[in-house]
Amino acid sequence: NCINIADSPMARVRMSCLALARLIQDHLGMETIIHFTTRDRNLMAIQSELLGAHALGIRNILALTGDPLQVGDYPNTTGVWDVDSVGLIGVMRGMNEGHDAAGSPIGARASFHIGTALNLNMTEEQAEQEIEKYRRKIDAGAHFIMTQPIYEPAPLLRFLERVGTPPIPMILGCTPLHSSRHAEFLHNEVPGITIPDDVRARMRVAGEHGDEEGLKLAQELLSATRTMVQGVYLMPSYGRYDVVAKLVKMLQNPTPAI
Repeated sequence: NCINIADSPMARVRMSCLALARLIQDHLGMETIIHFTTRDRNLMAIQSELLGAHALGIRNILALTGDPLQVGDYPNTTGVWDVDSVGLIGVMRGMNEGHDAAGSPIGARASFHIGTALNLNMTEEQAEQEIEKYRRKIDAGAHFIMTQPIYEPAPLLRFLERVGTPPIPMILGCTPLHSSRHAEFLHNEVPGITIPDDVRARMRVAGEHGDEEGLKLAQELLSATRTMVQGVYLMPSYGRYDVVAKLVKMLQNPTPAI
C-alpha cells in the first residue's frame, strides 16, 4: 500500500510534496507516491528536487505537467513548463541511467519508479491525441500508469479496445462521490473528470443519502473493473477520508451474494 501526495493540485498552494512524503514515511513507515509537476519548476529545479527526493528515500514519482494556473488562486502567476510530463519521464529515466538532462554523470544510477497519468475520459475528438501522448510516455520510460477517476467501466473498456492491454501496470483512479453537489462540481469544474448523466442522476435522487450512493457506485465500478487493472487508488474530496475508509472496508469485506 502507498499514500499518494499531490503537488499543489488545482494550482492551489499546498505543503511541499517532498516534505510531506518524508514526514509520512518517517511517522507511518508507509511508501508514498508523490505527484511531481513541471508547472512550477524550471529544468534545473526539477533535477535538483528529484536528486533531493532520491536522497530522502522517495522513489515513486508520478510525472505530471500540472493543472493550469488559471483554475487556481494565482491565475496571474507564470508557469514554467521547460518540459512536459513526457520530458519529465525522460529526465527520470536518464537519472536511472546515471546522468542528468545535459548528459553529465550524477555519480550513480538512481532508482526511481516512474509513473504516468492517463485520462480515460477522452472525447472522440481528443482520442487520437491522448493515445499518441500515452504511447510517447510509455516510450519515454514510464513504469506504471495512474488514471484519472472514472465513474463507469465504459471509458476503460473503450481505451483497452483501442490500444490493447498496456505493457506496464495500470492503477485505476476512484474518487467516491458524497453528494449531488460534489458530483456536479467534479463534472463541471475539474479538468479531466467526466461523470455520466446516469451517475449524476443517481446522486440527485439519493439526496441526503449521497454518501451511501457514492460508495455503492464506487463498489460497483471496482467490482466490474477488477480484472482489467492491476490496482486502484482512492482519492477523498474535501477531506472526506471517512468516505474512503468506508469504501476500503467494503472492498475488504464484500457483501456475500444471495
